[in-house]
Amino acid sequence: MLDIAWNPTLNTLTRNAWRLSFGGGIAPVQRTPSTRIHEAPHQDLYRFDGSDTDDDRPILLVPPLAAPAQCFDLRPGQSLAAHLAGSGKATYLVDYGTMGYADRGLGFEDWVDDFIPAAVDRVSRLHDGAPVDLIGWSLGGTMSLLTAAGRGDLPIGSVTAIGTPIDYESVTMIAPLRAVGRFTGDRPLTTATGAMGGLPAPLVQASYRFTALQRELTKPWFIARNLHDTETLARMESIDRFMADMPGYPARFFRQVCTQLILGNALTEGNFETRNGAIALADLTVPVLAIGGTEDVIAPIPSVRAATDVLTGSLSVRFESAPGSHLGLVAGPKAKDSTWAHIDGFLDGVVAQTA
Repeated sequence: MLDIAWNPTLNTLTRNAWRLSFGGGIAPVQRTPSTRIHEAPHQDLYRFDGSDTDDDRPILLVPPLAAPAQCFDLRPGQSLAAHLAGSGKATYLVDYGTMGYADRGLGFEDWVDDFIPAAVDRVSRLHDGAPVDLIGWSLGGTMSLLTAAGRGDLPIGSVTAIGTPIDYESVTMIAPLRAVGRFTGDRPLTTATGAMGGLPAPLVQASYRFTALQRELTKPWFIARNLHDTETLARMESIDRFMADMPGYPARFFRQVCTQLILGNALTEGNFETRNGAIALADLTVPVLAIGGTEDVIAPIPSVRAATDVLTGSLSVRFESAPGSHLGLVAGPKAKDSTWAHIDGFLDGVVAQTA
């Protein structure tokens, strides 16, 4: 008779199976300790504890909409925030919170003219006016680039855009939407969302799962194959929690995504229209790092690399590729030795340039 007490592998299999099925999960949620230093609708500002806030040039993490701000801090080992703070960098995060019907009129201009500039100014003042390095993921990178281009008066030192598409014609998964849109415009995408006040969270979550359809379909086999590997299951669990927490898009913001980015491919022309006027990407002057993922279907490498063509006013535009999917770029098992290493090298070089 097999003695389970003396079979650690079988013990692990049994424990993991129980936790996945009935025990509340493989690992508890663990976030990097942080302190909220400012509270306001859609612009809460956090400082990660343990970072050197006296001597180091500050960093502001800029998440996209329709994704939890925890994209930068999923769990230990999957936290760009912990990596930056642990290396002695003063690291901050702006958190937009949830979106409801009352937010339906919010658009890109509210972020690039108000929310993000206010966070940049607040962080800079905490550091005696030092320039702030922005790091944005996905549409957070888009908003960071537009903020730097449209608000040249801000103390922005550089922009890092992770998995941020510029050329939407290179995003093959939305090619059918673009084809239909040539005849129908944005109406099939935005009529219903306008009535609902935006794209509800369940639809955002379903859309993101669709982009990783193979992962969803093979998930039972993945679990069975890795039931002995607690760390791998914990990473899977953190991604599932991330997707389950996705909030929705405000109606105006979603319409701008559809009309200007998906259908209009406006960023390749170097301009983005807002209610406050046009923003020209050529007006961005700070150094930029763009990182594309080799397995990213939401922002394929050609769509990200296009940043090197349109940011003509930048002091320097550097493109790097890294292994991983859209989320894997910033929080995957290989991110530390690829994406995070690229960011470290880029920021060190920016500081050296301005020293």
